[in-house]
Amino acid sequence: MLRTAFAALLLVTPALAAAQAEEDPYLWLEDIEGERALEQVEQWNARTEADLAATPGFDEHRARALALLNDENQIAAPDEIQGDHVTNFWIDGEHPRGLWRISPLDAYLDGTPEWRVLIDVGALGDEEGTSWVWHGANCLAPDYTRCLVSLSPGGGDADVTREFDVAAGAFVEDGFMIPEAKHSVTWLDANRLVVATDYGEGSMTNSGYARIAKIWERGTPLSEAQTLFEGTAENIGVGPFAAVDGDRRWVFLSRSLTFWTSEVLLVGPDGLQRVPMPETASEQDVFDGQLIVRLNEALETESGVLPSGALVAYDLTAIAAGEEPAPSLVMAPNESQAIEEVAVSGGVLWVKALDDVSGRLFALRRAEDGSWTQEAMALPDNATIHIAATGDDIALATVEGMLMPPSLYAVHEDGRVADVQSLPAQFDASAMTVEQRFATSADGTRIPYFLVRPRDVEGPVPTFIHAYGGFRAAQTPTYLTQQPYRSGPLGLFWVEAGNAYVLANIRGGGEYGPAWHEAALRENRQRSFDDLAAVGEDLIATGVTSAGHLGISGRSNGGVLVGAAANQRPDLYSAVISGSPLTDMQRYSHLLAGASWMGEYGNPDVPEDWAFMRLYSPYQNLRAVEGYPATFYYLSTLDDRVHPGHARKMAVRHQELGQTFYFREYREGGHSVGADRTEDAMRAALLYAFLNRELGAE
Repeated sequence: MLRTAFAALLLVTPALAAAQAEEDPYLWLEDIEGERALEQVEQWNARTEADLAATPGFDEHRARALALLNDENQIAAPDEIQGDHVTNFWIDGEHPRGLWRISPLDAYLDGTPEWRVLIDVGALGDEEGTSWVWHGANCLAPDYTRCLVSLSPGGGDADVTREFDVAAGAFVEDGFMIPEAKHSVTWLDANRLVVATDYGEGSMTNSGYARIAKIWERGTPLSEAQTLFEGTAENIGVGPFAAVDGDRRWVFLSRSLTFWTSEVLLVGPDGLQRVPMPETASEQDVFDGQLIVRLNEALETESGVLPSGALVAYDLTAIAAGEEPAPSLVMAPNESQAIEEVAVSGGVLWVKALDDVSGRLFALRRAEDGSWTQEAMALPDNATIHIAATGDDIALATVEGMLMPPSLYAVHEDGRVADVQSLPAQFDASAMTVEQRFATSADGTRIPYFLVRPRDVEGPVPTFIHAYGGFRAAQTPTYLTQQPYRSGPLGLFWVEAGNAYVLANIRGGGEYGPAWHEAALRENRQRSFDDLAAVGEDLIATGVTSAGHLGISGRSNGGVLVGAAANQRPDLYSAVISGSPLTDMQRYSHLLAGASWMGEYGNPDVPEDWAFMRLYSPYQNLRAVEGYPATFYYLSTLDDRVHPGHARKMAVRHQELGQTFYFREYREGGHSVGADRTEDAMRAALLYAFLNRELGAE
């Protein structure tokens, strides 16, 4: 996908916001780095660590987790193929903040890369006295000699962007530099950028993103950049993005109207031209002069109805000339499929799709008459596939499963598949099994889930389910040393000890395309909670686990999920893991980036929306109940996306009600929590000790 959407926004009501503040006695915990709030955080942290770290085997699990996370037998995943070179961002035990490096492509494909380090992020941080976290690089094709490198101080979403000279291996003296902000930037050409950033008072939206995009010319101060486009404060944000198609660079602007709607504009020498795509559609890439777009709702055209979830193409040459061309169909998924990723090499449009949550890679080609053909590539079945990078005539794709170590394949345009790198197993999978099952939700919908457990298990065993259920984000099975997300090898430790781990594909995600997401949107959120309960009940009914031995896990939007689930079904769940959680749905739109998600959840300041949100909001519905499940919260102080106050206020309410809870707030790391793998390893060991204690595992 060419860009990441921002999110939906409606105006807030100051009077209602003030009323909420009067009713909530714990607003002091929303003071992110306030002395009183941090003192409470440190008390909770210390208590949790002292309690769980005393568990027998804790130090061994933490050490093993760190060794697994820092294992040098890891895929050197490509960031980008840059002509005849490839870049990679590498993290290991000696370089916890990572190395950005480059190798000739031929050597890389032969399995003997010749790496040259461009930036040692940890060393740069030591030199500059800043705790830098890597946020990526945007290099200008076709020469790739200059890049825009983004680094975050501490790991939040806001970052600093600086121009880098690849040949010299150094930042460009007096080159482009954009100060710390939540900004987006792309190259217009070698001497001009399109920059959407914080230009001072009034230049940001109510969601905290840039609303003004400007063209910045080399050698001039950013303050003198010329305005290209202005959105409104009510928009989510404005951001540029670009795609290279042959020898042409196409530059666009996106104005996010809500989280799920946007306006796309083509930047040309004569100004801006609106792309006539539906506001609900998502642009993917450019191929052969065609903007490839995914439809997120059905589109009626003169030639018929184009289905939701399909890929369509718009002629950019016609758009640049001021015309409004009709879209043409590129690929329509069937009922079991969802198109997830699109990328381009010289003569192929690569499409990664899910088919009953298993990955498939297709090569699409466009004929002279504008028609498209597709061919499935010969990659392993029942696996998670990701298009890592594309070059002139190849796609590099990673393939893995819960019991299948990751491999990197070079898929050529002629259909040949070559193994570039396959990792050795990090654990003995012969004693384990993985299977896909289906539960039946309250409304009769079949909900898929993946179950991993010991091969010859007899009788019910302690089990925990990880799920997400939001933002059209599919949850696919990756290698067990990385399951669940941001908890390192927790899933591995759990199954090795004789227990069961489950990844649930509940509605709200994108496992079956836009309709799967829309089924649990806004007023329909309850369906995701029902789906999770259906999976849990199915696990008990089929003898996988038993009452009192079932836990659930979720992070970010998953915090809404597990918080609501625990409130609604304390009889079903006995332990809850809640990472970087969203929990206070009455105030979420007033906290950090929260206003941008109102297209997903609703606007709590609108009485009609709050009427359905109040029924499940975890913070407002937490109550004294016998047998309420013990809950572990993990988060970061510097998370500038989901406010740490959500978890803090849940913790203090548990404390008030005398309920069991554990809490770990890491000072760095942003929304992803850990700024390095040492914290990830600590968290894996703490969570394993927590699950053992609360689910009665041995």
